Amino acid sequence: MTNDEFQLLHHGAIDGVTGSCHELRLAEGPGILIDCGMFQGGEYSSGGASEEYPEIEFPVAHIKALVVTHVHIDHVGRIPYLMAAGFDGPIYCSEPSAVLLALVLEDAVKIGVTRDQRLLDIFLTRLKELISPVPYGMWRDIDTGTATRLSIKLQPAGHILGSAYVLARMRTSTEGGVPSVEDPAGQVMAINPSLTPVTNHQSLVCFSGDLGAPYAPLLPAPRSPWRADMLVLESTYGDGLHQGRRERRVRLQGIIEAALQNRGVVLVPAFSIGRTQELLCELEDIIHRNRTRFAAAGLPWEELEIIVDSPLANRFTEVYRELAAFWDREACRRVRAGRRPLAFEQLTTINQHEDHLSAVDYLKRKARPCVVIAASGMCSGGRIVNYLKALLGDVRTDILFVGYQAKGTPGRDIQTYGPRGGYVVLDGKRYDIRAQVHTLSGYSAHADQRNLVDFVRRMRHRPKEVRLVHGDKSAREALADALRDQLGEGILVRI
Repeated sequence: MTNDEFQLLHHGAIDGVTGSCHELRLAEGPGILIDCGMFQGGEYSSGGASEEYPEIEFPVAHIKALVVTHVHIDHVGRIPYLMAAGFDGPIYCSEPSAVLLALVLEDAVKIGVTRDQRLLDIFLTRLKELISPVPYGMWRDIDTGTATRLSIKLQPAGHILGSAYVLARMRTSTEGGVPSVEDPAGQVMAINPSLTPVTNHQSLVCFSGDLGAPYAPLLPAPRSPWRADMLVLESTYGDGLHQGRRERRVRLQGIIEAALQNRGVVLVPAFSIGRTQELLCELEDIIHRNRTRFAAAGLPWEELEIIVDSPLANRFTEVYRELAAFWDREACRRVRAGRRPLAFEQLTTINQHEDHLSAVDYLKRKARPCVVIAASGMCSGGRIVNYLKALLGDVRTDILFVGYQAKGTPGRDIQTYGPRGGYVVLDGKRYDIRAQVHTLSGYSAHADQRNLVDFVRRMRHRPKEVRLVHGDKSAREALADALRDQLGEGILVRI
């Protein structure tokens, strides 16, 4: 995609949902990156980068800055490789993301690169020197060394704590005239209209990052920008509609009630950051509402244990609590009422590996109603795998998917073949699936088709061009059709 002033180049998430990495390159040569994520589930870039070979395959000498939309690994996982390739510019992100990013990449480097603490400390020290927090709603200029003035602004995206969509503004001015200022909507005005104004031309490109769904626990819903000339829009659920909040709560409660009755285990593969904390918030509310209401019916809500078995998720949950100023109004009301959405009485956290193994063994041997939340979210590694190996063959077990499962991952295989009585291969061994398999799309941290269309529709001045990324082909095609049908032919939609 090109025009006279800039190019958009895609180094990932153009034919799938992982490896997000988009480049905005000015006509004069300098550019910036929006995200630099890891590929997962067999996806790869046009240059050949993949989960197995994550090295940067595109030039970086002209890259003046990296802008991070949020800290999920498919958006930030290749930052260590970007730095190794020679990138030494600022890493702009929201204030919460600035706190979380080092934690995410420390864990990623330990898993994928090295556990040598000296090397880790060198990397983390340099990473923290590059991180530059940007408050929401504030323009930040990027020095490109050209006549084009490039600025970025972050706005809340409602996906995970600290998530943002990015507005990139390019402005050129003629020499002479009078200085100009910007109104709240981002338009350029002359200070004194009676004087000859500076001739300003500006282009505004919006990168959606990952947009959240409305009514998600903890986070406010994203609000559309006032305008954009071009939009790079995610399409993860471009072909689907999520369940409403009430419906998803009813289904979640029903699954838990069944576990209380048959004393089974509910396994929830969840990403350590974002999904885990939202689930805890929802589970706290379900328990709060039902401990007394269903006592007469014999459901032992007071026995239900919620286990988060992930050191990284537990660290993130602590940070979430520290960053409560960024929570939505509903969550803040609970806190004022004396409740603890992320630290309630029936919550147990497991950090040590020995305790993890003991928990797996105990749940395999004993009938104990509980909900276990563990990473990874797509069952491609982490502690959830041990729980799956131990409990997939038990008919009392429920596997609950609350997030997207990429093609080629064990999570997608369980989701696809589990309801048919099939099997999944974990660590090279076949495991028959006798557990019940559920998918609650209403807990997805991604916007659905309606939300994505609304994001564009609610712009006062809509983009002339939309590029759909971060979605399977079927999702991009369905969203493209919906955008054309509902917004008219005036918008060029590219997939």
